[in-house]
Amino acid sequence: MTRKQLADGVYLTCLPARKFKTSLLSAQFVTPLRKETAAGCALLPAVLRRGTVTYPDMGSLAARLDRLYGARIDYTVRKKGENQCVGFVASFIDDSFTPGGEKLLEPVADLLGELVCDPATRHGRFVPAYFESEKTNLIDAIRSLINDKRDYADSRLLREMCAGEPYGVPRLGDEMEAERLQPKKLYALYKELISTARLELFYSGSADRRRVEQALLSAFSALPRDVVRDIAVPRDHVARQEVLRIEEAMDVTQGKLGMGFSCGSDDTVALLMGNTLFGGSSNSKLFLNVREKLSLCYYASSLYHRQKGLITVSSGIEFDKFQQAYDEILAQLEAVRKGDLEDWELEGAKSTLLNAYASMGDSQGKLENFYLGQAATGQSETPEMLAQQVREVTPERIFEAMGTVTLDTVYFLKGKEAAE
Repeated sequence: MTRKQLADGVYLTCLPARKFKTSLLSAQFVTPLRKETAAGCALLPAVLRRGTVTYPDMGSLAARLDRLYGARIDYTVRKKGENQCVGFVASFIDDSFTPGGEKLLEPVADLLGELVCDPATRHGRFVPAYFESEKTNLIDAIRSLINDKRDYADSRLLREMCAGEPYGVPRLGDEMEAERLQPKKLYALYKELISTARLELFYSGSADRRRVEQALLSAFSALPRDVVRDIAVPRDHVARQEVLRIEEAMDVTQGKLGMGFSCGSDDTVALLMGNTLFGGSSNSKLFLNVREKLSLCYYASSLYHRQKGLITVSSGIEFDKFQQAYDEILAQLEAVRKGDLEDWELEGAKSTLLNAYASMGDSQGKLENFYLGQAATGQSETPEMLAQQVREVTPERIFEAMGTVTLDTVYFLKGKEAAE
């Protein structure tokens, strides 16, 4: 892996890979996550993907991709730490597998550059039909979150726990801000984004690095650069003195219990291991005890938010099992804190993490997503470096780090009949 600055606020990460029949090219703008602009930034790549000056509609764009042997360009909206990452990921046949050795890197890079720098417009703003169509799609996507109650509950927990912090802002923004979007306002946001946001470029394939650099420098030569803003560095969540408790009633048949914990340690690898033992794998305390042995939950897992120093628990329960599940989840956390563990549990957690890092190299998409997360949060470790840290972490460090984990927020989604 190599990372190099190509221009002001433009960085290229090359991930050499000869074992894939495809190449991957990604262009991602990294901008601080803000409630006021999140929906607009989420809408931008969808509108840009509708057409360029040369290929002004989906039909002509699709025809161009077909001529590039079925290349694909998908738009992406991701949240990494307290930054929002929006852009495009292209997948195309690697040059070493094209008929007659035809070069696809340069034309695909040019198309990416055109999608970003030369979108289809009308009278100095986005094509109205494209804007209205994609705005409707965005609002539908935001509203549809409520249809998956597990995702909805997880999102609500984070929004309540990190209220007033960028980390509490959803990836797609909120419905009210999306409703307010207007073509002129969105076009102004677009001009600001491409001139002031950091651009992270990623390439995975067999091409020589110098050739990749030249292709991308040429493709993005028209990219305007003003004063490039710094990425947002995650701020630590200040633990509450008193646990915040939120209850919500809906027409649901299964309760959703979410619990948010603040971590007082900066030993991230120890917390990563501790979370894996607690609820981060199918061999974890939550899965084997709360779900399997005691049957208190339909599902129970935990997630370590490394960039923010938080652990969140997600579980589905019967309405009347709330207290039992709540108490048992805290009991399992206490078991990890005290080191009440078998050797196989420690080895299983270590094996889970090492396998995850080792398997990253089997997917260009996973590698791109991992390195985007690193770039967007100011981290520099490779999967191999993180794997080595996992191998070296001691049980004592795990128990000490998990000893700083304190309950911060509890969210419970219950049925309307349970509320009456």
